[in-house]
Amino acid sequence: MITDRTPPTVPIDVPPVPTETARHALAASRPWRTAVLAAATAGLALAFLVAYLLFVQTPAGQRAEDGVVHSAQSLTRSAVDWAQLLRQLDLVVVLGAAGLAVLLLALVRRRFALGVTALVLFLLPLGLAQLLKVYLLERPEALSGSGAPGHNSFPSGHVSAATAVLFALAVVLPARYRTWVFALGAPIVAWVAASTVALGWHRLSDTVGGSLLVATVVCAGAVLVSARRPDGRRIPPLATAFALLGPSAVVLGGYAVLSSGTSDSAQFVAAMVLAAFSVVAVALLAAWPLRRVNFDPAGARTRLAP
Repeated sequence: MITDRTPPTVPIDVPPVPTETARHALAASRPWRTAVLAAATAGLALAFLVAYLLFVQTPAGQRAEDGVVHSAQSLTRSAVDWAQLLRQLDLVVVLGAAGLAVLLLALVRRRFALGVTALVLFLLPLGLAQLLKVYLLERPEALSGSGAPGHNSFPSGHVSAATAVLFALAVVLPARYRTWVFALGAPIVAWVAASTVALGWHRLSDTVGGSLLVATVVCAGAVLVSARRPDGRRIPPLATAFALLGPSAVVLGGYAVLSSGTSDSAQFVAAMVLAAFSVVAVALLAAWPLRRVNFDPAGARTRLAP
């Protein structure tokens, strides 16, 4: 028999929309950290150029630094006993031991490709420092009768070496140890920088230039490995501007303080303090965007280090 009754409705279970998906659809895009690394590379390179042009190529810059060199050369060894240890260190032996340590750490971690990357970032700025200082960059004789050496010493090989060791260890060790590497290593680099000024080997600009050169090369290497891995899309304006302008601010601040000295002795003390402060500031400015970069080219395709 046929009836007019409506057939019963069968309920259909509709799965709820995942709140996680909806939340991510509305969330802002992640910051593009590779852009910050690129800005840091450009900012460090710009600061290197500013230091060379301002301190080395101008009479005012030479005048500010030549008084420091003259004061250092007139001191007795006992006056700078704290810096004499640097005279006893064989730079070739130290660099060889550092390179071997970097390679051994990579082998212990079973990251041979990472070790090769760290060695390249360790040796490349050292070679560039010597190439620039000996062959490409010149120190014009803008002043006469200053008593300071007229040959070019920009950038400092000793500070470049100390900074390169610091960054090589930061690259080859796990990312969770990088803060400790910079915290323990930056004071040693500061001592090297201040010692070269105290011993009359280098000027303030030489020390800053050495640290800037190494940091530029390492950040450029980070850009290369980071750009091939997943990253965000939004450029953070404040972080990018800080990475771009921060290094030059360090150089300009050092120049303003040193040039305001009223005597050679005051400039000498200021140059030592500024050398130590500036190389630490450069190291920290570079360490900030590098803190979680995965430098291992053979690792997973992720930008962040474990």
